[in-house]
Amino acid sequence: MACAILIVDDDVAIKDSVEEYLTILSYRVQSASSAEEALEKLKSFPADVVLTDIMMQGMDGLELTRRIKGKYDTDVIVMTGYSADYSYEEAVKTGASDFIFKPFRFEELNLRIKRVLREAGFKKERTRLLKELEQLAITDALTKLFNSRHFFRQIKQEMERHDRYDHALSLMILDIDHFKLYNDSWGHLEGDKVLMAIGRIINSCMRSMDTAYRYGGEEFAILLPETRLKKACVVGNRIRDLISSAVFEPRPGKYCSVTISIGAGELKEGEDFTSFIQRTDRALYKSKEDGRNRLTYC
Repeated sequence: MACAILIVDDDVAIKDSVEEYLTILSYRVQSASSAEEALEKLKSFPADVVLTDIMMQGMDGLELTRRIKGKYDTDVIVMTGYSADYSYEEAVKTGASDFIFKPFRFEELNLRIKRVLREAGFKKERTRLLKELEQLAITDALTKLFNSRHFFRQIKQEMERHDRYDHALSLMILDIDHFKLYNDSWGHLEGDKVLMAIGRIINSCMRSMDTAYRYGGEEFAILLPETRLKKACVVGNRIRDLISSAVFEPRPGKYCSVTISIGAGELKEGEDFTSFIQRTDRALYKSKEDGRNRLTYC
């Protein structure tokens, strides 16, 4: 899609000529005769670049730039014919991406627009790559769930929210029953397929506010903010039932299933995160002791 440009200038001759030129170059162009009109147009016209004069009746171009940068991810190029009154540094301090003096050649204006758009593209790509790297740093590559490092960071944050807003917080720790035997029987590649499938099942049961983690080799953890223990147990038993009903085929014609044991707990008033995790972990081992493929709460 063609880039969108909003021209802001109370000089009708300049505004119309620039609009005509940029339209010929296949930009999507709208124009405004004042800063106030420009701010109104931006509500429905998501411009990639705003091209604004400095000297206008009412709000000037520098104040318009400040307001745009405070609300939108939009680049601004400032135009002025008063080179003695304004500097490039002043425009940049307000958030402008470039500064051009009138009168200018249209070809120069187009080059500046292209440069600003190119730099904006580089910035967006860099931001995207940084987000991907950040996601990789907190994600388990096999199951696509969060990793244990992120779990310890997140449980502290959720406990702080619990203390601040008095919201319930529940935790579940899940462990695959006899997973070593499965790996020894069918190999680690087949075991990895089980881990990936369990990751998908857990994800399918999560609300947007819940977070799931690969806590250890075959252990998983789930944080459920604003959730009482009874509701957490409903979610846990649903996950347990879905996992036990899943069928795996480690060899052609050979079908297997796995089960999980679960410990569930709700944060108590004044409890620290170490105690919370250990208490829930003890509930998990009680499930193991009582025969596995069950949920025990504490």
